[in-house]
Amino acid sequence: MKEKAKINFFKSLRFRILIILIILGIVPSVIVTRTVITNYEEKAIANRSANVRNQCDILCNLLIQENYLNDSSSQVVDSKLELLSNIYSGRILLVDRDFRIVKDTYGVDEGKTLVSPAVVSCFQGNEKSHFDNKNQMLEMAVPIKSPEVKQLQGAMLVYVSSSEIAATIEELEQREILIIGSIVAISILLGYVLSTILVKPFARVTKSIEDLTDGYQNEDISVPDYTETALITDAFNKMLGRMKLLDESRQEFVSNVSHELKTPMTSMKVLADSLVGQEGIPEELYQEFLRDITAEIDRENKIITDLLSLVKMDKKAADVTITHMDINQLLEDILKRLRPIADKRKIALILDCFRPVDADVDEVKFTLAISNLVENGIKYNVDEGWVRVSLDADHKYFYVTVADSGMGIPEESIDRIFERFYRVDKSHSKEIGGTGLGLAITRSSIAMHHGTVKVFSKEGEGTTFSVRIPLSYIP
Repeated sequence: MKEKAKINFFKSLRFRILIILIILGIVPSVIVTRTVITNYEEKAIANRSANVRNQCDILCNLLIQENYLNDSSSQVVDSKLELLSNIYSGRILLVDRDFRIVKDTYGVDEGKTLVSPAVVSCFQGNEKSHFDNKNQMLEMAVPIKSPEVKQLQGAMLVYVSSSEIAATIEELEQREILIIGSIVAISILLGYVLSTILVKPFARVTKSIEDLTDGYQNEDISVPDYTETALITDAFNKMLGRMKLLDESRQEFVSNVSHELKTPMTSMKVLADSLVGQEGIPEELYQEFLRDITAEIDRENKIITDLLSLVKMDKKAADVTITHMDINQLLEDILKRLRPIADKRKIALILDCFRPVDADVDEVKFTLAISNLVENGIKYNVDEGWVRVSLDADHKYFYVTVADSGMGIPEESIDRIFERFYRVDKSHSKEIGGTGLGLAITRSSIAMHHGTVKVFSKEGEGTTFSVRIPLSYIP
């Protein structure tokens, strides 16, 4: 089914390319041939009109000289009229001022009255010509006038056949059809060849992606034939890189979870075996072992609790319970709850609120995030040090800064501190009691509020975490 869909896709792509090439071939050829035929027709008619008009002007002068409109007995004029009508396969009518037909080369309408729009327009001083495309006939009305008399003597109505022009146009149209047919055939052949060439790189992209997803290829794919294929493969390689990182992160996470959960279990097993394997153990030693087992159970419970918190953080934002809250009061409550832990090491907890702030937050998740930052500031601090929490806001965001006077974070570890189970000082992690999940939980919680958290630190000079969260939550 998958192979059939792929074949259909490439067939459709080739067909579209073929249609585009055919259209690109036909449309310009039709426009060009139509333009050529139209221009030819206009120029041919214009030339015919000019030639006929020249002959009519000569004939009109002869008519005036012979006074033909008053005395139509001139054989010279008759022969000239017959000759002109025969040359152009047409008909000539001579009309006097009374609209009476003096001469008809067809010899049909002589003596009759002719009041046609062309003749009337001619007597009004407007020379008129008209081309009848249907009958392929050119109609011209030429005034007959004497240089010595202002008034028109009559009008010459000329009908000239344009059948040869029509024949030429018909021949051109036939050639147009032949040319367009040839172009269509060439476009189909060229389109087939080009579509095959154009589709090949996309087929290679598809094949490379299939090989990669089927596990036959481990390297990045590269099809740089076109800009489009290069962009597609580049985007795919980036996505693949992210997937590999996610897979490595998942494997590392599973490995870390297994290790973290196994370590307390191993300790408890060793302590329990020590108790079972010895008889007459002093009560003090027995109590010490039990206290150690209880501590390991608490540690295991803390890891499991943090893991469950991370699982909840990974769920969709629909699980967020947003409430409009007083952030100043919320921070005061967090510090109040953590102050006994800080007092054990004489660490001062300081809260600086630069303005009253009300915002939309999930109380539980926001409290968990800030509590983790403050608790880390206490854990990784020096005795009689300080942790300062600052609150500020602008028109769009509120900002919480947690700074401490602790040991700081090495530069090479700053980019990894939000990874799950990552610890900066692994040698003292058991003494401090962390699980390596606190900052990962914090980042997930802040992200669920559409916020960001950044860290600034220098080893031996303390650490500052800066949190930015929108005042209004947008689902």
